[in-house]
Amino acid sequence: MTSSQDGFMLDISYYETFTKRIDTSWGSIFCNENQPNYYDANHAHIINACVHPQSVINEVISYYQFRNIIPRFYIYNLEIQQKLISELKSRNFRYEELVNPVQLWNNRVIEIVNNNRITIEKVTKENYQEALDIEGSIKEFGGKETIEKVYKEQFNHRSFTHYLLRYDGIACSTACIFEDGNQARMESVATIEEFRGKGLIGEIIQFIQKEVIIRGIKKLWVFPINESVEKVYQKYGFQTVDKLISGHAFLGGKSIKEIRE
Repeated sequence: MTSSQDGFMLDISYYETFTKRIDTSWGSIFCNENQPNYYDANHAHIINACVHPQSVINEVISYYQFRNIIPRFYIYNLEIQQKLISELKSRNFRYEELVNPVQLWNNRVIEIVNNNRITIEKVTKENYQEALDIEGSIKEFGGKETIEKVYKEQFNHRSFTHYLLRYDGIACSTACIFEDGNQARMESVATIEEFRGKGLIGEIIQFIQKEVIIRGIKKLWVFPINESVEKVYQKYGFQTVDKLISGHAFLGGKSIKEIRE
């Protein structure tokens, strides 16, 4: 298995921590009726060539509309999915393509001059709300209502460890580790706007890198939301091993690009 395939399988494991996966003859359906507006929790996932696009689309539409959830598809290997994409467009699905950088840490802890005004702590019941407020303020994460439900599930899941950074005692940045076997991904790296530009991201990334070594994790991944964020992570030892181009087809609501704007 290649490095990028390892990362892709980790992505699937990540989904399964907050949504139900149903395998089909053509791919997978992910569904969490308690979070109907969370895209990652509710979509049809198609990797291999779709042989019967009309019947697949009918099945997906019926499944989600029965549950009052907007039907949507995450589509991969686009070069072999043109029949499916054309059929989706003819059925009034909106469609967008996304470049998804996949980055793997080089296993060397970054060297920075640590700021003694900064402390980093594990998120517990005592500081839970402070961390949630930070992530809920980041529009790229999907909005406060969605984040509240997701964060609660992650906090209670054994595979996630969340961290909170304070600057002069003020909670202002977060990050988490999602661990799956000997792999992990760094998630939810966020800083409230008024504290950006103070080097906080380097502090919390270095902290997580050290934590990963202590845990004996062999591979640490990040999945940046765009190429600008990708360049930031490159400064901290994350090498781009692949750039996946995926399709997102949906019958309503905002596109992923619109949410991230």
